[in-house]
Amino acid sequence: MERSIIVFTVLRLVGAAYLVYPGVRAWRERGSLRASFADGDGGGAVACARSGRGVLVGASNPKTLVFSAAVLPQFVDRGQGRVVLQMRVLGLIFNAIALASDCVRGLAAATARDWFARSPQRLSLVGGVGGIAMISLGVTVAATGRKD
Repeated sequence: MERSIIVFTVLRLVGAAYLVYPGVRAWRERGSLRASFADGDGGGAVACARSGRGVLVGASNPKTLVFSAAVLPQFVDRGQGRVVLQMRVLGLIFNAIALASDCVRGLAAATARDWFARSPQRLSLVGGVGGIAMISLGVTVAATGRKD
């Protein structure tokens, strides 16, 4: 792909179409967001918190393990001893910060969802803006490319 301008162009145009098609669908079906909110499929922030879905996703995320293995050891002072204890404390601090930030983001998202759900016009606007953004990104990918 690196050396073939034809392969690169084909992949670029397929990628652009992959963005434009769902963007057009989002724009055309922007009014259908109201129906999905009316179904009550999310259950709200409290139901999500009680279910523990976020904990399961976070605990099974390999990025946490990679972060712990790659970044945390840099902050361990071997001269102080008790390396395992230092790693555990750093891991707990990391998890506390991640939990706090995830909770803030989750509550903000639930609040925004509820705010958008109260107005069909806002829901339509979200679908329309999201669709236009995807179409614009797809057109940009299609219109730009290598200079050779």
